Amino acid sequence: MNDKTLYRLADSTAVEALVDNWVAWPHTFSPVPYSLHMLNYQKKNLSSYLQNPEIHIKSSANPKLLGGAFVNIPVERKAEVAKMLDRMDSEHGGNLQMARDLIDFQNLLDKEAAGQSLEPYYAMLPESLRGYVELLYDYNNRPIVRCIESLFYQSPHYKNRLQSLRLFTQTHDRARAYYMSTPRLPEHDSIDWSIPFAEAQIDELFKLDSQAQPLSYIREVLGLDADDDKKLIKLLTEQAPRTTETWQGDSVRIRYLGHAGVLIEYHGVAILIDPFIAVQPSQGGIDRYSFQDLPAHIDYVLITHVHHDHYVFETLLRLRHKIACLVVPKSSGLFYGDISMKLLARELGFNDVLEVDPLDTIAFPGGAIVAAPFLGEHNDLPFAKSAYLIKAGQQRILFAADSNCLDRRMYENLCASHGPIQTVFLGMECIGAPLSWVYGPLLPKLPEHKHCQSRRSKGSDADAALTLLDAVKTERVYIYAIGREPWLQYFMALEPEDDDAYIKEIAKVLEACRSRGFSDARRLYGRDEIHLDACR
Repeated sequence: MNDKTLYRLADSTAVEALVDNWVAWPHTFSPVPYSLHMLNYQKKNLSSYLQNPEIHIKSSANPKLLGGAFVNIPVERKAEVAKMLDRMDSEHGGNLQMARDLIDFQNLLDKEAAGQSLEPYYAMLPESLRGYVELLYDYNNRPIVRCIESLFYQSPHYKNRLQSLRLFTQTHDRARAYYMSTPRLPEHDSIDWSIPFAEAQIDELFKLDSQAQPLSYIREVLGLDADDDKKLIKLLTEQAPRTTETWQGDSVRIRYLGHAGVLIEYHGVAILIDPFIAVQPSQGGIDRYSFQDLPAHIDYVLITHVHHDHYVFETLLRLRHKIACLVVPKSSGLFYGDISMKLLARELGFNDVLEVDPLDTIAFPGGAIVAAPFLGEHNDLPFAKSAYLIKAGQQRILFAADSNCLDRRMYENLCASHGPIQTVFLGMECIGAPLSWVYGPLLPKLPEHKHCQSRRSKGSDADAALTLLDAVKTERVYIYAIGREPWLQYFMALEPEDDDAYIKEIAKVLEACRSRGFSDARRLYGRDEIHLDACR
């Protein structure tokens, strides 16, 4: 090793974004949901593990229990988990108290407020909520404690000093423990960099995907010294980075990147939707596009909704230095679970963030991005969400990840406004998780079990999908965003089988579309490239 040798991040180097050693996702980031999640999930989960770690480890190894609240940490590290739990009480007592106060006060209002003025209740607010909330009624006189999210980001309840990046070699796609249940403890072969996500210095690290630098420079960026070189060098490579050229062809080039991630390129403009980019594991894996395959400049990144597999901190931070504009749907601002993606993005260091309402349009040379409404996926709770219609030349392409066609008229209206939509990318994970799985820790009280089971995060089944395709008069369909790529397992808790119910529903749709003479109809997996004639 010498200072003339240039290194970049190895293709197998993953960089996990963490908040207080837990995987960073919207519910562990936005102050109010984070406090509730800590109280009602993280704390309870760690306590359960300490009572019987063997059961947790055994259950974590059972594929049928993927996504369960089981901590996958070896018994010999039990003391570290105990220290983490103690620290929650000592360092995060304010967050935990605020979470209790919020639940108790909302339940108090539900019991007492029946339409009379809420003004007297301001004097009854707990100290942890004073100056941060507004008390409202909905139009049916049901009381709401409205948490003003921007104020909470300025409060002691938001601690960006807890944010960090963990660099490690991804050995295989299924190497990571389930994101929600298992905190990340220090490992001998990983590097933990404590740094707020908004810091510009993070961009210098991620530029190493395509711009090699001397070891001394990389060491300085990460705040390391020469004693760390043995660990650091394993995460780097001397192999020259690949060069990527901006697509200038006359056709619309569409690259499928896995799950809901799609890159659209037309006349030099690059648009990336819901990126969840995987590294290439050191022990190999299925073919994929990774960070080196992306263009040097991305004009727009579009986020459909705030679910952890669509608003992916790890990927967004890694691409931040390439992204000109991040586009997100607008939240209502009324419900603390309806997290503002704009505020999230600002705290992730994005300066150019555009919020969109349904049918807002962003023009680019030769085309436009249109925000399109979509129904379903959020267990009948209010959430910011948007599908996207991309116009490129004469082509109209709808990206409808997780959309459930609950009302045909909505798509007929979209088609009436913008003309027939020749191409649809449609999510069909039509089973979905019950209300309690992700949202349970956030709610003041859960509905009955049968209601939790009926309210699921799901997309279209075969009937709904065919209704949607018929409503927009499409001629080709690509089924995507169903979570089957192996690198998604730790994030989505899915163990795909060929006879899964939603795979059967997809098969019905594809068979019907082919029988109707669609020019293309298939399910996407891993990576793919599609070219559309922009003149037709």
